[in-house]
Amino acid sequence: MPEGHTIHRLALDHRERFAGETVRASSPQGRFAAGAALVDGRVLERAEAHGKHLFLGFGPAGWIHIHLGLFGKLGFGTAPSSGDLRHTPVQAGFPAPAADTVRLRLATGEHHADLRGPTVCALITDAEKQAVHDRLGPDPLRPEDDGERAWRRISRSRTTVAALLLDQKIVAGVGNVYRAEVLFRRGIDPYLPGRALARDDWDAIWADLVALMREGVRHNRIDTVRPEHMPEAMGRPPRVDDHGGEVYVYRRAHQPCHLCATEIRTADLAARNLFWCPRCQPTNGG
Repeated sequence: MPEGHTIHRLALDHRERFAGETVRASSPQGRFAAGAALVDGRVLERAEAHGKHLFLGFGPAGWIHIHLGLFGKLGFGTAPSSGDLRHTPVQAGFPAPAADTVRLRLATGEHHADLRGPTVCALITDAEKQAVHDRLGPDPLRPEDDGERAWRRISRSRTTVAALLLDQKIVAGVGNVYRAEVLFRRGIDPYLPGRALARDDWDAIWADLVALMREGVRHNRIDTVRPEHMPEAMGRPPRVDDHGGEVYVYRRAHQPCHLCATEIRTADLAARNLFWCPRCQPTNGG
C-alpha cells in the first residue's frame, strides 16, 4: 500500500496538471460512471491529501475521494488536444484505456490521469470529506498538523509503538517503511509500549517523519539513510529493491545492520512485517 508521501505527491501532480482547468471525466470501466458524469466539464479547484486519502475538489459538485488500498494505481500521461475523451482512438502518448480496468479517467487538452483498482473512488460532499479528516490522526505532511494529538494517545497506550505508528487514527500516512525506519533511526525497541516512550523520543520521531516524508514527496521515493551511511560513504553496494531508496532495516531481514553488522530481524506485528536491529534498538533501552 502506498505511504502518505506518495498520496501527497499525487495531489501535487494533480495540481500541476489540472488545477484551474476544465476537466473531462469518465469511467471506462463503468463503476464510477455516475460520479464521473457529475464532475465532467467542471474545473478542478483543489487537490489535497490527508494520510493515504486523496481528495480532488470540483466546487459545488463535491470531492472525488480516492484511497488506493493495496492494489490501486494512479498514472499520468499526455492527452489528445480535442475530442470526446471517452471515445478517443489510440493516439501517440494517449492510449485508449482498457474498459475493464480504468475506474476513472480525468483529462484536459494536455494531460490525462487514469485510476485503476482503488479501494475507494467516490464522489462525496464537504461534510463527508470532513468526516474522513475527523477520523484520521495528524499527518506529518500537513502544515496545520503537529504531533501533540498523537502523543496524547500514544502516551496512554499499552500497545507497542510499532503498532501505534501504523494506526491511521493516531498518525495518518505512516506505513511499514517509515515505521521501521524512524524507530531504527531513534534506536527505539519496536515492542516498547506507547506509554513507556519518552516525550523527547516522540518529538524526535515526529520531526523525523516530517523531514523524511517531505523528502519522499520531493523525490517520489523513500530514502532514510543518513549521508554518512550511504553506500558511497561506507563503501558498500547500493540497495537493489523494487521499492527503491536506501534504508536501514526495511526488507533487509537476515542481512547485516549497516551500523553494527548484527543480523536484521523480522516478525509479524499489526498484520505487517516488522524489521529491526536488536542491537541498535535494544529491549527497554538496555
